[in-house]
Amino acid sequence: MVELTINEIKVKAEEGMTILDAAKSVGIYIPTLCHMKDLFPTGACRICVVEVDGMRGLSPSCAYPVTRGMKVQTNSPRVRLARKTIIELLVENHPQDCLICVRNKNCELQDLAEKYSIREHRYVGEKKDHAIDISSASMERDPAKCILCGRCVRTCAEIQKIGAIDFTNRGFRSNVTTPYNKGLNVSDCILCGQCILVCPTAALREKSHSKEVMNAIGDKSKFTIAQIAPAVRATLGEEYNLPLGANVTGQIITGLKRLGFNKVFDTNFAADLTIIEEATELISRVSNSGTLPMFTSCCPGWVKYIEQNRPELLNHVSSCKSPHEMEGAILKTYYAKKMGLNPEDIYVVSIMPCTVKKYESDRPELTEDHMPDVDAVLTTRELVRLFKMAGIDFNELPEDEFDNPLGESTGAAAIFGTSGGVMEAALRTAYYKLSGKELDKLELNDIRGNIGVKESSVRINDTIVNVAVVNGIGNVSPILDEIERGESKYHFIEVMACPGGCINGGGQPIHQKPEKIKKRIQALYEIDSNMKNRRSHENESVKKIYKEFLGEPNGHLAHEILHTTYVNRKKILEEA
Repeated sequence: MVELTINEIKVKAEEGMTILDAAKSVGIYIPTLCHMKDLFPTGACRICVVEVDGMRGLSPSCAYPVTRGMKVQTNSPRVRLARKTIIELLVENHPQDCLICVRNKNCELQDLAEKYSIREHRYVGEKKDHAIDISSASMERDPAKCILCGRCVRTCAEIQKIGAIDFTNRGFRSNVTTPYNKGLNVSDCILCGQCILVCPTAALREKSHSKEVMNAIGDKSKFTIAQIAPAVRATLGEEYNLPLGANVTGQIITGLKRLGFNKVFDTNFAADLTIIEEATELISRVSNSGTLPMFTSCCPGWVKYIEQNRPELLNHVSSCKSPHEMEGAILKTYYAKKMGLNPEDIYVVSIMPCTVKKYESDRPELTEDHMPDVDAVLTTRELVRLFKMAGIDFNELPEDEFDNPLGESTGAAAIFGTSGGVMEAALRTAYYKLSGKELDKLELNDIRGNIGVKESSVRINDTIVNVAVVNGIGNVSPILDEIERGESKYHFIEVMACPGGCINGGGQPIHQKPEKIKKRIQALYEIDSNMKNRRSHENESVKKIYKEFLGEPNGHLAHEILHTTYVNRKKILEEA
């Protein structure tokens, strides 16, 4: 430990700690833009500069280590002037469209301008001018709003290990773009949206489906149906200052009905359906010497990644559609027939924590007779905007129940939203199907938590089933290398592109606090533990669908409606 002085306050800090962290430990706020917790500091934006006795220039507190006897000023006139000048320069090179910006009131640059009382334009001059990249089905990139903090670049390269965007040019012409500035649709981007979560402005944002959805609700010839993903119910309340992890399922259902949706169903129903299909597929592969290990297919970001980077391993991926696509397919077949509806009149909207689900719903492999399983996807953020636009006071909404027959779900489905949840749910059912007995301990703690790769083994009869959970796409490459070398010991592997799983998806409320993720995850596990039925094969509505419509799991009709195929996108990208 070393002792130093910050703003005349005696501070004890660990040797090697940065001034930024030392100041934070005693409640002193220092603004940052480029800084990212747990990543090596760059000191690029200079917003965090402080004055250190004996140093001629100002020092970046995010990258400067403390020393014994150091004296630091974080709020001297010189420091305030430097920060204010930097912010003014950023503001002057930024579009002056705050009132119509999607990040209005949730923009770090806007917050800093307010905190440092930027009240006039002192540096008027030429501004950078770049075209908006709208080539992707999921995301938009607006380089004119980029402040070159580099957080998106570092997230993509160092956390996700994709490297779809990077800096180009120098000086005034500096820009963050894709290779050859071709557009996100022909880059290595998997559209996970993690870059959106770290972007301080609106340089990166989801492609909105709000207009299309509201038009469909207003079209009386359409029968509009909304479905809600498990992760949304544990996060949407954050936008209304409710306690972290608050389960607001009932209020969301009421809000959607007040928006005008004819029916509101639970994607968790389809998550249970997915488990029945996926567990049956795994058992078939194990019993019949099929391709192993088998990968889960619930995360479209992961599916896009393997299609683009390791298409030779696609036969390892489960052919099951993701839960919301299964739900859409069931709605336009079984439900349409049961209710006497024309499938073409049904408009299915998925409320998702994810940006890449927008891309997924647009895939031709997930359409039947030019009719998509899911017509539109709204992120958690988009739904909040629609509620506000419609004058819905969310905090005052009463709770309602999901519509039936597709509203029943189990605890196993609820944990789909967290890393390890799909695996845990699948093992609960696979164990039962193989042994005829229920798994005694449902909480598989070995595959819970935020470690990059988690693994466990479960004995089922005389077979040891080895499983792995990959938390974040940046951790998947070594697992794929093992498979290519023929060295993998696993039977079943779950991969989620977003660190933490869907609960931290690219369409969730924007934040920079890791403790929020923990609270969200805890909320999903609590939903599971409080459910009467906690195994997917206990879902009576799912049993009924197989009896009335689908027949056997993994049977001919189930494969036709609930399964899909994949594409070698590596070849497509190379040709582009």
